[in-house]
Amino acid sequence: MKKGTLFVVSGPSGCGKGTILHEVLQNPNLYYSVSATTREMRPGEVDGVNYQFLTNEAFEELIANDGILEYAQYCNHYYGTPKQPVEDHLAKGQDVILEIEVVGAMKIREKCPDAVFLFIMPPSLSELERRLRKRGTEEEAVVQERVAQASREIGCAAKYDYIVVNGELSQAIADVNAILRAESCKTEKCQTLIEEVLGK
Repeated sequence: MKKGTLFVVSGPSGCGKGTILHEVLQNPNLYYSVSATTREMRPGEVDGVNYQFLTNEAFEELIANDGILEYAQYCNHYYGTPKQPVEDHLAKGQDVILEIEVVGAMKIREKCPDAVFLFIMPPSLSELERRLRKRGTEEEAVVQERVAQASREIGCAAKYDYIVVNGELSQAIADVNAILRAESCKTEKCQTLIEEVLGK
């Protein structure tokens, strides 16, 4: 069986990566990696869907046993990517999508050099700012901080394998799907297929 590919997807807040991934993940061969956290579950959240909610002790045990691909602490809580579910789904031949910020993505690159990295980019910072304002959910100071953070993150985009510009949503979805499909056809992923065709 062909091993799955780990796809790491990053992009600034407001670039539309969640909307793009929602469509891309309609593909049943894709598994979305659910992050783990030690913060309290919020109303409406579901354990194993929004996050895997763990105790501090359980999370620190994963860290000690090399059971976390990457992690960080925010506001005295751990957030990270459990290794076992990712490895299990890859071994089954499923491709895994990991949506993560830039710093965590670079930690994954160190541990998983065969992973494929996609960066979702807004067409411009001014368009990103317009989209953030259109949400109407944040104060102006927060919008400006998000735009500044986006600028810092976009500065790291050159470290990724692919850049997808979300100017027109349907095209961005098609671009991501094309990248996933092309990666599955790479020669190194098809060695077993070659041998099967040759009857070896």
